[in-house]
Amino acid sequence: MSHKHKRLLKSIFTEPSSGNLHWREIESLLNHLGAEFQSTHGARLTVVLNKVEGQLHRPHHSGALSKHDVRHLREFLALAGVTLSSYDELRSSREDHR
Repeated sequence: MSHKHKRLLKSIFTEPSSGNLHWREIESLLNHLGAEFQSTHGARLTVVLNKVEGQLHRPHHSGALSKHDVRHLREFLALAGVTLSSYDELRSSREDHR
């Protein structure tokens, strides 16, 4: 896993919520973690990660997530078992298998 993804994950779990996280980076992180996406209504997406299903909202104009959307993403990741420590464990196990 890249340092960029780790830095992004740290930003997601940092309080207060950042208002400067871009959707394309979030989408890249979720893809890297193995998430599956399905478009629903408008800018809404159904995302399945680690057998946990959630609804995320793709930003309309700026490409940056609102603070509310970042908090919602944080809750979804936590429910899916993704935290900074679990990310480090995943990265270590992948490096061990090389």
